[in-house]
Amino acid sequence: MSTIVTGHSHVRRSQRGVTMVELIAVLVIIGVLGTIAATRFFDRSSFDADTFADQTRAMLRYGQKLAVAQNRPVYALINADRIALCFERECTGGARVTAPSGANSGSALTLKHCDTSGSWFCEGAPGGVTQTFSGPASLFAFDALGKPHNVTTTGALANFQRVKVTIAGNRVITVEPETGYVY
Repeated sequence: MSTIVTGHSHVRRSQRGVTMVELIAVLVIIGVLGTIAATRFFDRSSFDADTFADQTRAMLRYGQKLAVAQNRPVYALINADRIALCFERECTGGARVTAPSGANSGSALTLKHCDTSGSWFCEGAPGGVTQTFSGPASLFAFDALGKPHNVTTTGALANFQRVKVTIAGNRVITVEPETGYVY
């Protein structure tokens, strides 16, 4: 203990460290916070859903730009398992849009839901990630002006209504009717 003398009064200042109780309390708090953070860090489903939503949005924007650049329709097929881009409604062989990088992700689910062709611009939804489509059909097309159209059962392009793709329940991608704006 040290004593400081100031004028006529003596002030005692005690020097002490951290008590064992305080140290244990801090360690318990750090342990609880670490446990919560670790479970969120190792749970990939949220990251997978965010990534797939971003990828879907980018694919739709690419499809619209490709339709304008090549002056022909580009069809977007969206279902629970995948999203794919094609130049024809049937989406077979040479009608498939090639991925801009030359290959899709090549993941097991992409190869399962998109054929074994690694160059087709098609991506399978990650495990545990679901997507739903709200609109008249899960197939629509961007015309040569970039405007979206519904595709009828005969393959004709029809008036488009706003489309929303919901991924993992809360990530919504919207395609606007007149402009084809994807957000």
